[in-house]
Amino acid sequence: MRIRPVGAHALLLDCTDPDGVPEVDLVDAWRAELWRRREQGDLVAVEIVPAASTVLLDGVPDPAATAEQLTRWVPAIATAATARRGTDEHDDGTEIVVPVEFDGPDLPVVAEHWGVDVPAVLSRLTDTRFRVGFCGFAPGFPYLTGLPAELALPRLATPRPRVPPGSVALAGPYAGIYPGASPGGWQLVGRTDLVLFDVHADPPARLGPGTPVRMAAA
Repeated sequence: MRIRPVGAHALLLDCTDPDGVPEVDLVDAWRAELWRRREQGDLVAVEIVPAASTVLLDGVPDPAATAEQLTRWVPAIATAATARRGTDEHDDGTEIVVPVEFDGPDLPVVAEHWGVDVPAVLSRLTDTRFRVGFCGFAPGFPYLTGLPAELALPRLATPRPRVPPGSVALAGPYAGIYPGASPGGWQLVGRTDLVLFDVHADPPARLGPGTPVRMAAA
């Protein structure tokens, strides 16, 4: 993990390996550690924002002193991909079950890439214990980690001009769910009626970083 200053009051934790490949478990481990440290008063930061390979600490009063603190902390990397209870801002210990109608047009493509049949794809997705690594692309769009790296999938060569809201999709090492209609190049495997983003809710995103997620056939 490398620490980089960003502006006057922010730090960026870069969690990539020497080849520049994101260390997904390391990102999640630092996210959980930093939220825990802030909750118990060891860290002052207005925002802690995980991404694919980084964690941003914004609103840090003394970045130099905080960076020195970080070098002494060791996150629980070994348990980063397992469920933690009561330590995350968006994780109250409750696994969110997402009901999915697995009828996506790209299921045969996914099955071919994985070298299995379509029922085996469904079994893999419903057996996987996902966790929201971060949100991005659109408000409330969760990037779900948990699939083995060898099952990473390519995006479509040409993105669809409109993906229906609630579409469950796969791309790279992630699963994701489109909170609203938008263009998109992910492989569509199903759809859900779960509302993922509501500006009147607190928090607005139903699946925030750190949330454990399981898909269930609707």
